[in-house]
Amino acid sequence: MIDAPTSTPQAALDTLLAGNQRFVAGATEHPNQDAARRAETAPSQSPFAVLFGCSDSRLAAEIIFDRGLGDLFVVRTAGHVAGPEVLGSIEYGVSVLDCPLVVVLGHDACGAVAATRAAVQDGTTAGGYVRDVVEKVTPSVLASRAAGHTEDAEFIDEHIRRTVDLLLERSRALADAVDAGRVAVAGMSYRLADGTAHLVTVRGLALPADSAS
Repeated sequence: MIDAPTSTPQAALDTLLAGNQRFVAGATEHPNQDAARRAETAPSQSPFAVLFGCSDSRLAAEIIFDRGLGDLFVVRTAGHVAGPEVLGSIEYGVSVLDCPLVVVLGHDACGAVAATRAAVQDGTTAGGYVRDVVEKVTPSVLASRAAGHTEDAEFIDEHIRRTVDLLLERSRALADAVDAGRVAVAGMSYRLADGTAHLVTVRGLALPADSAS
C-alpha cells in the first residue's frame, strides 16, 4: 500500500503524477485495492482529490493514476462539460470531503471536441441531448479557432483551460477555497497512446515551466 501524504494541494498533485509515471512505465503498485482497504473505507471516505474527467471508456482515473478505493472522488461527463450537478458534486468533494485538489482531465481524440469542431465548421446540429454537450463545448472550440489553432491538442488544451476557468467562475465555494490556499485546481490532458497525463494549467499552485506541452 502506498500511504503518501496528500493533505495539501501540492502533495495530492505529486501523488497523482507519481502514479501516472508508474502506469506509463508499467510499474503499477495497485495501492488500496485489497480487502483491508475495502473494509477500511466502507464506513466513510476520505479521498485526496476530486477528478472531473471525460466519460471516455479509456480514461479510468484509478487505473491511469495507479490509485485505489477511497482515493479519488470521480465525476465524469462527455467532454467534461459542467452543469449544476457537476458543480454540486465538485463542491461536495471540496467542502464536505475536504479534498485539497480538483483535477479536470481531458484527453486527445476526444469525441465531444471533434463533434463540436465539425458542428462549428459545417453548421450541423447534433440530435437529442448530445446537442447540449456540443453547445457547452462550442465556446472552447470558437476560442481556439480565434487563436489560430489548428491541431487537435491545441483544441483539447483550450477546452481544459476553459473548463477550469468555468468551475472557478461558477462555484464560489471552489474559488474561495483556492483563494484561501486550501485547494488547487489542475487541468490535465491524457494521451491515449502512451498513457501520459501532462499538466495544462494550474490554479492555486505554480505550473512548472516544463509541464505543459
